[in-house]
Amino acid sequence: MDKTTAEITGKSSNNGKKASFASDVLTLVGGTAFAQILMILASPVLTRLYGPEDFGVFTLYLSIVSIISIVSCMRYDNSIMLPELDEDAVNLLGLSLLVVLAVTGLTVPIVWYFRIPIVDLLNSPQIGNYLWLVPPFVFVNGIFLALNQWNSRTKHFKRLSLSRVYGSILTTTTQICFGFLKISSAGSLIVGNLAGQFVATLILGWQIWKNDKKMFAKSVRWRKIYQGLVRYRKFPLMDSWSALMNTVSWQLPAFLLAAFFSPAIVGFYSLGFRLLQLPMSFIGVSISQVFFQRASRALSEGTLDVLVENVFRMLVIIGVFPILVLTIVGSDIFTVVFGEAWKEAGVYAQILGIWAFLWFISSPLSTLYTVMEKQQFGLRYNFLNLFTRFLSLTIGGIVGNARVALILFSISGIVVYGYLCMKIMSYSGVKIFRAIKIVYSNFLLFIPTGVILISLKFTGASEILLIFCSFLAICIYYAYILKTDVEINKLINLSQITKSTSRKSGGN
Repeated sequence: MDKTTAEITGKSSNNGKKASFASDVLTLVGGTAFAQILMILASPVLTRLYGPEDFGVFTLYLSIVSIISIVSCMRYDNSIMLPELDEDAVNLLGLSLLVVLAVTGLTVPIVWYFRIPIVDLLNSPQIGNYLWLVPPFVFVNGIFLALNQWNSRTKHFKRLSLSRVYGSILTTTTQICFGFLKISSAGSLIVGNLAGQFVATLILGWQIWKNDKKMFAKSVRWRKIYQGLVRYRKFPLMDSWSALMNTVSWQLPAFLLAAFFSPAIVGFYSLGFRLLQLPMSFIGVSISQVFFQRASRALSEGTLDVLVENVFRMLVIIGVFPILVLTIVGSDIFTVVFGEAWKEAGVYAQILGIWAFLWFISSPLSTLYTVMEKQQFGLRYNFLNLFTRFLSLTIGGIVGNARVALILFSISGIVVYGYLCMKIMSYSGVKIFRAIKIVYSNFLLFIPTGVILISLKFTGASEILLIFCSFLAICIYYAYILKTDVEINKLINLSQITKSTSRKSGGN
C-alpha cells in the first residue's frame, strides 16, 4: 500500500478494524445526501408557500440561536475527541452536557430582558413573537453538539446519518404542511426546524445510550469531570471566544442587512446562501468530521502533511467546478426553479460564489488548529474575519446598496479565507505552491465550459438552455474525474474494500 493510501487509513477506537477516510466520509455523505436532497427539492415548494420576509425573519431567528448554541458547551465538546482513553472522553461528554444545562438556564433571563432591544436593532417586530423559543432550541442544539462529537470519536457515522435523515424529513414535512394549511409564517418555519432538530437529537441520543450506557455508568465520575474541566480550560477561555466571533461573523449579513435594509432583503440573502451552502456543506461537514478524527492520529504519526494535502485536493476537485458554473448562471437557475420573485437571491448567490468555494475548502481543514491546540491563532483569525465582514457590510449599508454590501463581504471573505488556507498548509507542512498547483489544474478544466456558458448568455440564450448546459457540463466533469483521477479511484476502491470487509466481519 502506498503512503498516500496508507495515510488516510486508521483504526476504529472501538473494534480495531481498518476504516478508510473515504469510507467514513462516504458513509456520512451517503446517509445525509437524502436529507440534503430533500431540502433542495422542497425549496421550490417552500418559496411558493412563504414569502421573502418570512424567510428573512426565520433567518434572523436562526442567527440568534446559532450564536448562543455555538458556545452552549463552552467548546468542551471539541475536547471529547482528544484523550487517548474512552474513559476520559466520556467524562468530557458528561461535562459538556452539564455546561449545556447551565448555558440554557442563563439564556432564559437574557432573552427576556433584551427582547425589546433585539426587536428594535433588527428592525423586525415579528421576531419578538418567537424569542421565547430560543432557550429550548439552544438546549437541543447543545445536546446534539456534544453527542455528535462522542459519535465521531466512536466512529459510528451511520447512526449520525440516520438521525440527520429523520430530522430533515420532519423539518421539511412540517414546514410544507403548515404552508398548505395556510399557516405560512416565519413561526411555521421556526417550529418545523425545532421539531426536526429535536427528533435528530433524540434518535442520536437513544442510539448512543443503547450502545454505551455501560461505559457511562462505569466511567463517569465527578472527580474526572472536574479534571477535564481544568485540563481543557483553553476551550472555554479561548476557543469559545474564537467560535463565538466566527459564528457572529457568519450571522452578520442577516443582522446588518435587516438593520440597514429590510427582512425581505435578508430573505433573498438567506435563500441564495442556503442553496449555495447546502450541496457544499453536506460534503464539507462530513469531511470535516472525519478529518478531525484522523488528524489527531496523523499528528502523532508524523503524516499530517500527507493527510492535509490529500483532503485539500479532494475538496478542490469536488467544489471548484459547480461553484464556477453557479457564478455565471446563478440568477437564471433561481428564476426558473423558485420563480421570478426570487431572481435577486440568484444574483446574491453569484456574488458569493468564489467566497463560498474558499470557505468550502478551508472550513473542514480549520479543525487542524484545534487538534494542534493553537487556539490563539483561531482567536486572531476569527477576530480578523469578524472585523472585515462588519466593515464590508457596514460600508455597503451606508452606501444604501445591498449588492455592494455583499460584493465587499465576498471580497473580504476571499482574502481572509485565502489567508486561512495558507496558514493551514504552513502548520501541516504542505508547500504553498503544491496547493496553488492543485487549484490551478482544476480551474483549467472549467475554462471550456465557462467560455460556452458566457457565450450563451451574451447571445441571449434561454434560461432553460443555460441550465441544461450547466447540468450536462457538471455531469461530464465528474464522470471525467472518476475515470481519470488515480487518487480518487484509489480512495473509492479502498472504501468499497473496507465496507465489504466490515460486512463480512459483522461491522457497524
